[in-house]
Amino acid sequence: MTPSLSVSQSLMLSIAKGILEQEVKDREVERQRYMGETCPALSIPSGTQALQELCREFHHKIDVTDEERYDMEMKVNKSAKEIEDLNIKVIDLKGKFKKPTLRKVRMSADAMLQALLGSKHKVSLDLRANLKQVKKEVKEEDKELRDVGDWRKNVEDKAGMDGRKKMFEAEA
Repeated sequence: MTPSLSVSQSLMLSIAKGILEQEVKDREVERQRYMGETCPALSIPSGTQALQELCREFHHKIDVTDEERYDMEMKVNKSAKEIEDLNIKVIDLKGKFKKPTLRKVRMSADAMLQALLGSKHKVSLDLRANLKQVKKEVKEEDKELRDVGDWRKNVEDKAGMDGRKKMFEAEA
């Protein structure tokens, strides 16, 4: 025992070791029992005729086993071929039906609700109906700013000392 293992760990290791040894013994007993049932003890006959008969019997058993192996191999190959064909079909079907690219559709709110709820459900969604009406007042300053006229004339008026003098006089 190593000093780093606790008592409980060493106890668990010893129990596991015993279980593994028992499994090995059980497997060997099971193997001996199976071999006894499947392969009876070989009794070699002393005569030539009996030996030939034993060889024929062995060849017959080998032929039967080979036929079974061949049949199983053919079933496996057939199943593999069917699986491959089905995989090809699945790939073909995936390739045929490509998803179309979605594009934006301009639709009014009324048309959208009608499409969602059906034609029998009529909803009028006029968002501007309940808005308050406001009249816009035009200020005189805004009018003056809009009526600037030709910009070249404006620049010429303000150029030089006369223009600066007019600016100061306008402010005062």
